[in-house]
Amino acid sequence: MSDSIRMKLDEVHELATTLLLAQGFNQAHANAIANTVTAAERDECRHHGLFRIPFYVNALRAGQASGDAEPTVDDLAPAVIRVDAHYGFSPLALEVGDELLAKRAQETGIAALAVNNALNVAALWPEVERLANRGLVAFAFVAAAPYVAPHGGTKPLYGTNPMAFAWPRLNHPPMVFDQASSASARGEIQVRLRDGKPLPEGWAVGPDGKPTTDPKAALAGAQLPFGGVKGASIAMMVELLAGPLIGDLLSYEAGEKDAANTGAPCGGELIIAIDPVRCLKNGNRKAQLEHGEQLFSKILEQEGTRLPSQRRYEARGRTVVEGVTVPKSLYDTLKLFSTGTYVRQENAYEGDDLLRGKPAKAAV
Repeated sequence: MSDSIRMKLDEVHELATTLLLAQGFNQAHANAIANTVTAAERDECRHHGLFRIPFYVNALRAGQASGDAEPTVDDLAPAVIRVDAHYGFSPLALEVGDELLAKRAQETGIAALAVNNALNVAALWPEVERLANRGLVAFAFVAAAPYVAPHGGTKPLYGTNPMAFAWPRLNHPPMVFDQASSASARGEIQVRLRDGKPLPEGWAVGPDGKPTTDPKAALAGAQLPFGGVKGASIAMMVELLAGPLIGDLLSYEAGEKDAANTGAPCGGELIIAIDPVRCLKNGNRKAQLEHGEQLFSKILEQEGTRLPSQRRYEARGRTVVEGVTVPKSLYDTLKLFSTGTYVRQENAYEGDDLLRGKPAKAAV
């Protein structure tokens, strides 16, 4: 018997929406989260796809997330907008702020969106890609729960603290990267735990502070920043941008608030959008983007190179036609969720049975 099943993308969206509604999310939140999850599956970013659904449900059931909070918008300055998620998950808050941020950037040349009080377990590339599809250059920064040791340390303090960047292109999808400031994303370790695979050297230390390639020990210990002190400095920068700058939590503070250990931290996100044509005296956008294409061409002239997001776009071309594969254990658990049954995933982000690829044992 196969240990995975194949699903079309519209089936992924339908399953995600149905189960989120059954678990207590309203239509707006269910649809926004399903959009994010489906986009991740489409681009074969599986650790941010259906795999994340138990994180959303556990946080809602634990009373740490709202399933029906309506995000509210405040103007803080002509080019600074704030969206308060009111302890809902971030996808809906980001959708609410997207068009207004783009409009302000086009009006003023540069604008910022501060998202506060949002639970976030999603990737960052969807929000910057949306802005780049509007012709804007975009950055995004978000902290997390304390997973990563500072350089030279062995105890978790920083989040994985990802950052994303998008650059619009002529006759091509945007160039987008989304990367953690840690040596790996948290989800990559969780998926390796589920699949019984070791970690590369340099990703983490165990609870004893010694280097480890065991995913379980890594999740119980601390992840490491990429590039040593350089990655740690970037992690610190992201902490400040997504926390104190916009009046939200640092990663260790977010971790303290996750009393139920759901693995769904609540905090802030900063997004910056720039209208590239406003950065030129002559306003020649075509020449500006063509100049960027020269860099991309020079990169691709060298054997073995590729542009960031190239693999995601290639995956997108496949999955739209062929669909995606989903572990059967995960699919079975999600089907239970979709009937209104609640399957508690203990210590969801530390390595429960679902992450190990085993079927859920108990339903309530």
